[in-house]
Amino acid sequence: MSDLYDTDILEWSEHQAEALRRVAANDRLNSLSPDWPNIIEEIESVGREPLHAVESLLVQALLHMLKAQAWPGSSAAPGWRAEAIRFRGDAAGRFSPSMRRRLDVARLYARALRALPETIDNTAPLPVPTTCEVTLDDLLTESP
Repeated sequence: MSDLYDTDILEWSEHQAEALRRVAANDRLNSLSPDWPNIIEEIESVGREPLHAVESLLVQALLHMLKAQAWPGSSAAPGWRAEAIRFRGDAAGRFSPSMRRRLDVARLYARALRALPETIDNTAPLPVPTTCEVTLDDLLTESP
């Protein structure tokens, strides 16, 4: 199980929380017993933090990709493309296999679309797709 801690902290935390729930259900010692509900919640949060971090990094990557697509002539476009690559690499570095079933790329793309500015340098954006055209696997590679 300690290998799982090193390779997939999210899945590890879920297994540990479930094991603690089972112990807690059968162990009613006295008023000095551990604070099982809060201990369990803390164990689960250990796994959720990297998931939220990966989601945030992917939204930032998508937003930068969208800005480069919407304002390709902007002097900032090369920087946006570079930042998108960096955010994607950071997300890939924090990604663990069990996150795959929890990451909704369409929802993350919608968040990035909502964050897209109405104008940059007083210039309206070129049209961008309303639905995500990249997959999670695409996003988890650092290549453009």
